[in-house]
Amino acid sequence: MTDSDVRTNPDNFCYRHPDRQSFVLCQRCLRTICGECQTPLPVGVICPECLRDAQQQQQKSAPVTRMPRRRAGVDSRPIVTYTLVIITTVFYLIGLIPGIGQSVQSLLAFNGVLAYIQPWRLLTVTLVHAGIWHIALNMLALWALGRSLEPLLGRWRFLALYLLSALGGSVLVALLAPGTWVVGASGAVWGLLGAMFVIGRHLGANVTAIAVIMGINLVLTFLPGSGISWQAHIGGGLVGALIGLIFARTRAIRMQRRQIWLLVAVGAGLLALLGIPYVLYYA
Repeated sequence: MTDSDVRTNPDNFCYRHPDRQSFVLCQRCLRTICGECQTPLPVGVICPECLRDAQQQQQKSAPVTRMPRRRAGVDSRPIVTYTLVIITTVFYLIGLIPGIGQSVQSLLAFNGVLAYIQPWRLLTVTLVHAGIWHIALNMLALWALGRSLEPLLGRWRFLALYLLSALGGSVLVALLAPGTWVVGASGAVWGLLGAMFVIGRHLGANVTAIAVIMGINLVLTFLPGSGISWQAHIGGGLVGALIGLIFARTRAIRMQRRQIWLLVAVGAGLLALLGIPYVLYYA
């Protein structure tokens, strides 16, 4: 399918607001709906028409009770994004406390040698940063990308993308730079960039700006003396792009189970790759 086909495909736009691209489907009628048209329910989000039909059916079967009406768009807030920014910032502030801060950071930073006996480091590396500018730039990027991606994907998909991208960055560090200490959420942030690039291409959006940002960051990563872990950046970006492709190809509700299993397979595959440096360097 060409970009032109995607841009003209009504399935990629909210059926009530044809000018708004979206990645979320109504769980009942399977039509695409934007954040303003989404009403959250325990089984997912539904469109205003399906909500009205459900309320009418419930009134007929049980006139005494009514389905609570919630304001449209409430669930589109990037709660996971804000939570990740807050948690990461709190851990950075804890790291500044004399006496305990350094100990906490040393328990969370990543080192491929320790990943086999302290596996939490594969993900907690995102909570440790080298300085104020390091965390400020990463959290700014997370905030900017998350506000767009999280409403597009949904909270749990966005969280899975973030964590698996962080895991991908750690795994590539273990493979290519064994014994190197790494800190920061850059791998996870690069995963968000990779996913946004792939999903944007699928929806027919203009992804030139994302490509330029990734290119500039990649050049800065390889500058002599930068102190940046290019392995974490590339590992997170590749995994993020792969997950973005999974989301793009399994967006239909009937493919939800396949999507979950594919995400599980990505996580299992990354963990399996940790066996390679163990055999090469430590066995």
